[in-house]
Amino acid sequence: MHYLLRNKIKSIFLLAGSFIFFSSVMAQDREIYRPEDNDLPYYFGITLGYNSTYLHPTMSDKFLHQDSILVARPGASGGITLGFLGTLRLSDHFQLRTNPQLVLGGARNFSYTLATPDVVAGESSSVTKTLPSTLISLPIHIKFNSDRIENFRFYALGGVKFDKDISSNSAARNMEGLLKLKANDFSLETGVGCNFFLPFVTISPEIKFSYGLTNLNMTDPNLKYSSVFDKIQSRMISFSIHFED
Repeated sequence: MHYLLRNKIKSIFLLAGSFIFFSSVMAQDREIYRPEDNDLPYYFGITLGYNSTYLHPTMSDKFLHQDSILVARPGASGGITLGFLGTLRLSDHFQLRTNPQLVLGGARNFSYTLATPDVVAGESSSVTKTLPSTLISLPIHIKFNSDRIENFRFYALGGVKFDKDISSNSAARNMEGLLKLKANDFSLETGVGCNFFLPFVTISPEIKFSYGLTNLNMTDPNLKYSSVFDKIQSRMISFSIHFED
């Protein structure tokens, strides 16, 4: 899992680096575009992006002291992000930003390796279950801007994020008797990005990291593998491009 995440992070940085390089080449005339944007009290935009979500488990004491389940592992997934961007100017360098998003195409999967599968019930030694996920995400960030250098500006941000899974009800989140996941999640989020000021739009590539604080595992003694995990928390790496007016 960590190997795949490292490859995805490398790909994201390569894409961002290529974007920065080609944008710099296109801006060789050094004309200053839209200098009044620095003083706007607020502005809006849209967001397109891709994210890689995975679940971080903490195993329970029951898993450590039994030998019927050899491996229990949550899997990673990716999703497409569509969002709306609203930014409020607080000072020359600080802004308050909200970025409501719809995350499509993501899924959460769990893999189990069993020492003694129930052959009579048609159970195999390896079990994988996938739960489709569509999220509504509401992040709120404080954004720190560097000084503008011609048509370029770097920024860093941090804040909180609330996610709600709208793709399933509680019955669907019961993964065929395996476990249940909560629909609501609360995360800390941080990231970096840069602004490229063009004649009619500002393009802002950005990378963010989210750290879920909510225990998504709904422990239920009636569910087959619910007690294997003590905690299940979300992690997300996302790359976005904002188009701001």
